[in-house]
Amino acid sequence: MSISKKSDFLLSTLMWTWGATLYFFMEVIYKSIIGHQSQISWTMIIVAFILCIPLERFGDELPWEMPMVLQCLISCVAITVTELVAGLILNVWLGLNVWDYSGLPFNFMGQICLQFSALWFVLSFFGIKAFDWIRYTILGGIKPKYKMFKKCVIDEKIR
Repeated sequence: MSISKKSDFLLSTLMWTWGATLYFFMEVIYKSIIGHQSQISWTMIIVAFILCIPLERFGDELPWEMPMVLQCLISCVAITVTELVAGLILNVWLGLNVWDYSGLPFNFMGQICLQFSALWFVLSFFGIKAFDWIRYTILGGIKPKYKMFKKCVIDEKIR
């Protein structure tokens, strides 16, 4: 593996770790506020790390011309599918009961629900931008520029 690929992988790994840690602390605060401290689990930092991989990779791999709404939708679907798989393993198979959406409308097996998929869509917006700007700040290249619905015109300025 070349030095460039190693440094890119190291940067991605650091961003996944940063994103997972940030998400885990948001999860701890949320569950503490709603009184579900017993559902705080170390497994969530692992799941969050895994969820950050597609979020960061899509931001790096998807073309700049792709509207932000579509990027968020793709990330939302990837995160929701990952959450379903993690939920089936952690909550159903291992019985850890880390989360349970069965009391919410539009849920599937208590592991995913429409409300949290909408939340993943919104968080994807901020996550994609954060990861893109971190990558740009460290590596340079094309400055991130987004359009919500229409094709993006790329600013070709190199830092």
